[in-house]
Amino acid sequence: MLVVQETMPSVGLLTLEIYIPGVASLKEKRGIVKPLVARIRKEFNVSVVEAEDHDQFGHTILAVAAVSASPDYLHGQLQRVAEAVAAWRLDAELVDYQIELL
Repeated sequence: MLVVQETMPSVGLLTLEIYIPGVASLKEKRGIVKPLVARIRKEFNVSVVEAEDHDQFGHTILAVAAVSASPDYLHGQLQRVAEAVAAWRLDAELVDYQIELL
């Protein structure tokens, strides 16, 4: 008799709090946030959305979501995303981040 063990995939949520100094309009903010979101999607194959603070010039909250069969891999992947965002841009400062596995 063959026994198949089913494992539930893990869902990870990374919340990034980003400070964008010197921005005087939403258009300027969008010019920084939009390429950042595109780069995260492209390099890490994750879902990204600007989750909060849409109308605040110098601040935004990005939510990054990913799914994996391995919770350890998933946590590591989201940690690498946070580290990459902190290193990429001089005009967008990563203030804080939080990783949740659901």
